[in-house]
Amino acid sequence: MIRIRNLCVKLADFVLHDVNLDVKPGEYFIILGPTGAGKTVLLESIAGLYQLKGGQIWLGGKEVTRLEPEKRGISIVYQDQALFPHLSVKDNITFGLKLRRKSKQEIEQTLDWLVELLGISHLLHRKPDTLSGGEKQKVALARALSTKPQLLLLDEPLSALDPENREGVQRELRRLHNQVKVTTVHVTHDFEEAIALGDRIAVIGDGCIQQVGTSEQIFRQPNSEFVARFAMVRNIFAGEVVGGNGENAVFCTEGAKLAVVTDLRGKYHASIRPEDILISHAPFPSSARNCFCGSITSIADKGSTLYLTVTLPPDFTCLVTRNSFDAMGLAEGQKVYITFKASAVHIF
Repeated sequence: MIRIRNLCVKLADFVLHDVNLDVKPGEYFIILGPTGAGKTVLLESIAGLYQLKGGQIWLGGKEVTRLEPEKRGISIVYQDQALFPHLSVKDNITFGLKLRRKSKQEIEQTLDWLVELLGISHLLHRKPDTLSGGEKQKVALARALSTKPQLLLLDEPLSALDPENREGVQRELRRLHNQVKVTTVHVTHDFEEAIALGDRIAVIGDGCIQQVGTSEQIFRQPNSEFVARFAMVRNIFAGEVVGGNGENAVFCTEGAKLAVVTDLRGKYHASIRPEDILISHAPFPSSARNCFCGSITSIADKGSTLYLTVTLPPDFTCLVTRNSFDAMGLAEGQKVYITFKASAVHIF
């Protein structure tokens, strides 16, 4: 559906460079990255809002690099919805259809379809300033879908919503995509949002694509320290992979030797997700090949979960539930054992 080759955009001091991406027809594709990474610049470049310094963009097998935005068959929804404040919800939704001089019958049919699809019939005669954040986002989606675009672009559509509305609109986006099947590119800085919605994810940082993969690949197999930190891996160590036979090896770092599964040898990084580490008061009876004794040196309370720092050295961040924390009577200064599988250690 979308092919981007060697795309470069220069805006003042910011440069988006050498971007190569492929988005499949009907895919829900996430562009994930921190503030200032170039997410929105990439999205608006696909829409044709910037003159490219280099590269090509293809949509549906047709090169659109120099095609005017209005001829690309693209709709875009921004985080602030950008609804026309003086128009009713109905007029906001049908605005694009009237601009394209569609017949009255076609406008009514499309409106009926969207109203039923999004469940907003009760909002049609209201003005945008009387709507909640979630309702505004539904109206903005209806307006974007009214022209039946071949590509839907979403720029941080959930970031301006409160947590309750955010979850509701997130479910709505997934349901809409399952029903309408329009190819969607969604920009966000929220990793949980990316996992919940994306078929695949492109992580962007410093003006270039860092990694592309499924949520599982990004989550479990980051290819760089940048991606690992953004995916909230928390446990990232520099060291050397040595010894062993075949894929059974040892990763040496800062006073600890970790059993790992890899055919790589030499200087690399290792990452271990906090939820893959078990904490116990005594050595844990299991087949896991990594078991170490350390002390709890800090506790970060997140409500239903807690992050514990266990120092060997090095420092390991471990995730426990509130129930487990209370049942075990864990506290700072305690000696505990941490246990994790060799396969839970990712080498990159």
